[in-house]
Amino acid sequence: MNPAAASASAVLRPVRATFRAVAKTVVPDMAALDEAAWTRVEAIVERALADRPARMRRQLVVYMRLIDGLALARHGRRFRSLEADARQRLLERLQDSRVLLLRRGFWGLRTLVYMGWYAQPSTAEAIGYGAAKGGWAARPGLTPATPLPDVVPAHELVSRPEPGRPT
Repeated sequence: MNPAAASASAVLRPVRATFRAVAKTVVPDMAALDEAAWTRVEAIVERALADRPARMRRQLVVYMRLIDGLALARHGRRFRSLEADARQRLLERLQDSRVLLLRRGFWGLRTLVYMGWYAQPSTAEAIGYGAAKGGWAARPGLTPATPLPDVVPAHELVSRPEPGRPT
C-alpha cells in the first residue's frame, strides 16, 4: 500500500461514530447494517478518499468534528447521541446554510455516504440496479421504462452554426 493510501485508510477512524450517525440520518436504511456491512461502506469511502489530496481528507475530518461540536453546543450531546429528528434538523441547517463552505461540506459528505451505500452489491441487488458496460443491449430481456432515442456517436456529429449566425 502506498503512503497516500495508508494515510487515507485512517480518515474515518477518528470520526467513525459521527460518520455512521450522519450516514444513518442521510440513509435511514443504514441503521440496519451489521458490522461487516459498515466495514464495506467505510472501505468504499476510504478507497474514494485515497485519491484525494491530504488537505481534503483533513477537511472532511474537521467538518465531521464541526458537526459534533454543533450538536454539543446546541443540544449538549454529541451528534451520534441525538434523536433522529434532531440529527436531521442539524444536517438540514448545514445543507441550507448561507455559508457556501458549510453547504459544500454537507454535499460532499452526503455524496460519500451515498457512494458507500449504493456501491454495495447487496444494495444494488435490493433496488434492482444492474448497470452493464454495454447498456441495455447487454441485458437481454430488459428494456428501459422510457424508450430512449438513438444516440449519434460523437465522432459522427457535425458542428452546425446556429441559424442567423455568421460562420
